[in-house]
Amino acid sequence: MIMGQLGTSVPDVMTPEARNFYCRVLEKLNEEKMPYLLGGAYALGKYTGISRHTKDLDIFAHERDREGLFRILADMNFHVDPYFSHWLGKAVHGEDFVDVVFGAANGIATVDDLWFQHAVKARWEGIPVQLCPPEETIWSKGFVMDRYRYDGADIAHLIRAWDRLDWKRLLWRFESHWHVLLNHLVLFMYIYPGERSRIPKWVMDDLVRRLVQQAGKSEQCGKVCRGVLLDGRQYQIDLDLWGYHDPRLRPQGNLSRQEVKNWTMHLESEQH
Repeated sequence: MIMGQLGTSVPDVMTPEARNFYCRVLEKLNEEKMPYLLGGAYALGKYTGISRHTKDLDIFAHERDREGLFRILADMNFHVDPYFSHWLGKAVHGEDFVDVVFGAANGIATVDDLWFQHAVKARWEGIPVQLCPPEETIWSKGFVMDRYRYDGADIAHLIRAWDRLDWKRLLWRFESHWHVLLNHLVLFMYIYPGERSRIPKWVMDDLVRRLVQQAGKSEQCGKVCRGVLLDGRQYQIDLDLWGYHDPRLRPQGNLSRQEVKNWTMHLESEQH
């Protein structure tokens, strides 16, 4: 694969039924001029050349287009399930489904207009599509690091494969969560010691400077556990037993108590 260009040799691992379903959805959305972005495993495959069929297609959309997009899918006679109001819906066809993503489960990385302004044009199965930008992909995947799923390898592979990252926008996206970005960058330097130069020195200088400034100092933010932004299961005990505040809740976060409760119940059900 040529660095900075879209991968062109992603092996075919889909069933004919899944391919037909996905193509119908993408072609219909294009026909209806519905704004969407292709993300997930297939977008990552276009960027890195890594093929990983997960029996679903991830479509990212702006919250304002939720109802219109769901209506189009329902009119195609697919079963549409709003699933989780704050970040995810599904369109199901047999054993395959399309995930419609509006943000992240923890309330961060919400799809906004910048996702579309910086989208990358591509073709998927011959269909013209726009891919989620690499920067926003890193932002949304950066917080996925729980016991059952960890997207750190996706981030490392993306940094290795894509040499046109907008590092200023990436830093801006993580904002007060820059520790999470630093974590992934340190791991990248460990994973690929011969390719550390892919991360500009000024980026690491900036993040390490912030880290040193915070060393030995506690923030005046009260008793908060940000662990639930990374893993809603393993850090639940901090909230339930030890009295830590949940940073996902408004006004500090973007979620209501009911949204957090629904998501927590779902995570608990997956363990049984």
